[in-house]
Amino acid sequence: MQHNRHSMLGNLILFAGVALFIGVVVGYPAELLSLGLLGWALLQIKQFRRLNDWVHRDNTDEPPECTGHWGDLFDELSRQQKRTASREAFLRNVINRFQQSSAALNDAIVIINSHNNLEWWNRAAERLLGFKASADRGKPVMNLLRDPRFIRYYKKDIYQDPLQLPSPIDHEVELQYQITRFGEGDRLLVARDITQMVRLEQTRQDFVANASHELRTPLTVILGYLETYLDQELPRPLIRGMNQMQQQARRMQNLVSDLLLLSRLEASCQVVDEHPVQIQSLIHNIHEASLELSRPKNHKFSLDLNTDFDLLGQEIELHSAFSNLIYNAVRYTPENGQIDIRWWVDKNGGHFSVTDNGLGIDSIHLTRLTERFYRVDESRSSESGGTGLGLAIVKHVLSRHGGNLTIQSKKGEGSTFACHFPLDSLAPISAEEAEDNDFLDAS
Repeated sequence: MQHNRHSMLGNLILFAGVALFIGVVVGYPAELLSLGLLGWALLQIKQFRRLNDWVHRDNTDEPPECTGHWGDLFDELSRQQKRTASREAFLRNVINRFQQSSAALNDAIVIINSHNNLEWWNRAAERLLGFKASADRGKPVMNLLRDPRFIRYYKKDIYQDPLQLPSPIDHEVELQYQITRFGEGDRLLVARDITQMVRLEQTRQDFVANASHELRTPLTVILGYLETYLDQELPRPLIRGMNQMQQQARRMQNLVSDLLLLSRLEASCQVVDEHPVQIQSLIHNIHEASLELSRPKNHKFSLDLNTDFDLLGQEIELHSAFSNLIYNAVRYTPENGQIDIRWWVDKNGGHFSVTDNGLGIDSIHLTRLTERFYRVDESRSSESGGTGLGLAIVKHVLSRHGGNLTIQSKKGEGSTFACHFPLDSLAPISAEEAEDNDFLDAS
């Protein structure tokens, strides 16, 4: 462009010089200089009009033939126009391929802008969510997906865990929603059809529940006869064998009880009839039972319990969750170990934790501890009499109460298992309960 500017200036000076020279020769220098400049200006206007007409025509047209600086300008604009057209064609091809690939997906893909309005979705979203391109584009997502559970999930703005709900247009279809943030406040919503998985899981749960229920009666009969026979005078080898049979039958009975409890917890996702639970009294009761269990190992316990708040929920379930954590600490903490039990409240909600200075758990196991029957050490778990379902029960109880479980542990340094509950699940204690808590602390 610098070369073009110099060329245009030189052209103007040359044109003016020739006009002035001719004017001097004929005796009218000013008049001919003015006519020369006017002619040069008209020539530039003509070239500009040719440029303007070409720019507004179809981009496939070749630029007008021209020499000098206008020819250079036409050629440069033509090259840039071809590069832009090529880039547009490439981007259009990318968009088309994206739309074709997204249309082939079985999962619903929805793009939601920063104003919570629907911006784009694929065909699966029309099939699974009932969106219509002609009517729903630009509408708020919460006007179309009106389930209160989805609205709470969307507004919570914490999308680490997916949400499972029936399809808004077909309640026989079960969907799993997952939201991801991107860009400047935009969201990507993915809805997956998990109906088949849910049915298979339900079949599994029904089988476990039915099988466990059917096992309770024969186990009760076996234990009854074993207790009767062990009260009789029997040979020592026979007594030893029957004692082992009784021990394993009781272990099987505990396993059946845990399986039934887990099946009941899995039957619903949240607590329906919640009541204020006297957490301090509940923890004291579990602590007293754990003292008897830990007597052979001579454990030391410490209690640090908040006396201002209780917890809304079901007492039986919370008792099961807290007792599992405390009894696990007793089972897996060596002799003369320390076990710390806490219940405290802060701005984030209520928290219950059990900390021990036992053997600890390697970090590779932490993410799988809440799986059914997962054992860090098979031999140690068998000796302790655990069923392998305790932490799975804890996880489901907390999920039903809107809480979550965190685990911190290092090999050889002990472990901390903590239950965290939201603020709206807390309830201030009454004056009568405060007096009972003071009595418990004094005793």
